[in-house]
Amino acid sequence: MQINIIRILFVYLAITVSFCGCFLNKGRQSIPKIAKYFGTKGRYEEVNPYLLEDVLAVNKSVLRPPSPQCRPVHLTAIIRHGTRYPTSNIFKHMRKMYAAVKSATPGKESWVCEIQTQWRMWYPDNTDGRLARKGVDDHKHLAVRLAKLFPSVLSEKNLRGGFFRFISSSKHRCVNSTRSFMAGLTELWNIQDQTFDLEVNDALMKHFSHCTKFVKDVVENPSALSEVEKFKAGPEMKRVREKMAKQLGVPYQNITADMIDAAMNFCAYELAIKNINSPWCESLDKVDAQIVEYANDLRQFWKRGYGHKVNRMSSCILFHDVFSRLDKAARQSMSSQKVTEAVTIQIGHGETLLPLYTLLGFFKDEQPLMSTNYAAQRQRTFRPSLTLPYTANLVLTLYDCGHGEFRLQPLINEKPVAFPGLTGHRSASMPLYKAVKEHYRELIRGCDFEKECQLFTWPSQFSIKDAL
Repeated sequence: MQINIIRILFVYLAITVSFCGCFLNKGRQSIPKIAKYFGTKGRYEEVNPYLLEDVLAVNKSVLRPPSPQCRPVHLTAIIRHGTRYPTSNIFKHMRKMYAAVKSATPGKESWVCEIQTQWRMWYPDNTDGRLARKGVDDHKHLAVRLAKLFPSVLSEKNLRGGFFRFISSSKHRCVNSTRSFMAGLTELWNIQDQTFDLEVNDALMKHFSHCTKFVKDVVENPSALSEVEKFKAGPEMKRVREKMAKQLGVPYQNITADMIDAAMNFCAYELAIKNINSPWCESLDKVDAQIVEYANDLRQFWKRGYGHKVNRMSSCILFHDVFSRLDKAARQSMSSQKVTEAVTIQIGHGETLLPLYTLLGFFKDEQPLMSTNYAAQRQRTFRPSLTLPYTANLVLTLYDCGHGEFRLQPLINEKPVAFPGLTGHRSASMPLYKAVKEHYRELIRGCDFEKECQLFTWPSQFSIKDAL
């Protein structure tokens, strides 16, 4: 008997050693310690943690009209698609990182061993950027929460009466997110005898791809993102690469900055899609994750944010679309007519929202994000991890307060915010609509998408001799 027990212990120890201590990490917390640094691949629940307890919870205290007479008459929601699978380009770097770990020397780190012996690449080949089941739920739940928050406008009566408008980017993840949002409402009200139209409009929801100047000067111009490349080759990222190479027991040059990013992506996608704390999450500590986050924030800043003027000006068409709709709703309400478009749901991409946020002046720091000022930007407000997760949303609600007074309340990710530049006004979270229009008057008058997005061309009759 004693000999058998000794043998069992010996086998157990042998297995434990052969697995390099992999079993020691089964007690991980459910949420990775680096989950707050996933940038645009973060869960909506990291921005609103209370949803982890109740996914349909709403906080009606965020709605504070200055008088009881104020009633919502129109709501526009511009929403990013829900949780998705990695795109093929992201997946390419993930495969390289997985290959590096698989070929690493066993026995170094428990997370390495766990991936080598237990973890399997599980992403289906046909899911290039497609909406995950979690993304369907993201939009169903958001629809219910908004209906609970604004029951007089997001109502069954308005939906059945044709006073809703649904607009989507043509991308499958956006179309499916829109259908999921619809399903959230129809299931809430048990609507089975009616269907609702979905309008695909890439001019609005993919305005960035229709802006020729943006495509040529930013997307197709390598120098436009030079700050990103400098940071990836800089000392902060070099330390992370050296640390990873040492953990894997491979030469430093075998680990690229994109592979480091891929390690964090593995952690982000497994949390978002499967709700698990992956062994990949142990490959980076908090300091490492903050550096990787900054590299991604630099990319968003220079490609979609304040880095280049054309980034924000590409959203002029969406800006005017929103304000023309608000104007129409105000006119109809003031003349005691039914607001014909009580609710507008527009679903696009992070690239749809970020240029619009930038145009409106949200999340602007005193100094631009550069490759050389990482330490100085530790407290930056430009952090997509906090502002642009899956299902990120900007909700603009127009209130009729009587006697020709209208107010506009902006919510970002279901939280009240103040329009930049209007923070000192009374009722800053719900300013007078005319004050908002006055604040953005230059954009309302001069934000011309066609003008801002056209490339300079020589007149047809112009010759070089004319310039001499």
